[in-house]
Amino acid sequence: MASILGKWHLEHLESFRKRTKFFLEDERLFERWDDHHIGCLTKEFLRFKLLVALVSSYRYEGSRVNDGTARSEATTLAIAVKNVDKKNPIEDDGIVRILTTRSKLHLKAVVKYYKEIYGKNIDEDLDTLMSLKETLQCLCNPQAHFSKVLNDAFKDDADENTKEALTRVIVTRFNVDMKEIIEEFDKQYKIPLTQKIEDVALGNYKDFLVSLIRRVA
Repeated sequence: MASILGKWHLEHLESFRKRTKFFLEDERLFERWDDHHIGCLTKEFLRFKLLVALVSSYRYEGSRVNDGTARSEATTLAIAVKNVDKKNPIEDDGIVRILTTRSKLHLKAVVKYYKEIYGKNIDEDLDTLMSLKETLQCLCNPQAHFSKVLNDAFKDDADENTKEALTRVIVTRFNVDMKEIIEEFDKQYKIPLTQKIEDVALGNYKDFLVSLIRRVA
C-alpha cells in the first residue's frame, strides 16, 4: 500500500481525502471518546502512521533541492536506522516528515548523500525495515521497484500475495507509468515482460495481461 500511495499524483491524493470518511469525520464526535478509544486509536495510528501521512500530507513537487538539508536528512535517516532497536524509523515524526513532504528529487539527493557519507547504498541498511525500504524505493525509483515486484511474482516459491502483485501492478500502473515499468523490466531482467507472462500464466488470465501490456508497450 505504501508503494501505491507514494506514487500517487497530488490530484489522486486530494480526491481520496475528499471521499474518505476518515478525513471528513465531524471533529465533535471525538469529544465523546474515552481513554480506551484514544488508546486504541494511538496504537493503530503508530502502525499506519506512514500510510496516513502519505495520504494526508502535501508534498512539495518543485525542482529546487537544498543540498545542505538533503545531506542533514541523510544523517537523520542513518541515526534512525541505527537506533531501530529503540524505535521503528517509520514511527519517527522526523522520518515520516522527510518521506511525506520532501520532493522526489530531494529524496533522491538524500539517498545520494547517504551513500557519499556512509560509503554504501541505503538499501543495504534497510533489509530488516521493509516498509521504509519499499517506500524509499517507490518514491526515488518507482519503475525499478515495480519491476522487482513483478519479477518476484514470477518465482516458483512466491506466496499468494506476491503472485497477486502481478495483476495489481499492471492494473494500477496501467494509466500511470506502465510503459516505463515495462522498459525497466526488460533492462533489468533481459527478457520482455510479455514473454515472461506467456511463460508463466495460463488461459484467459495470460491473454488479459498480455493484451494490457501490448496496449502500452
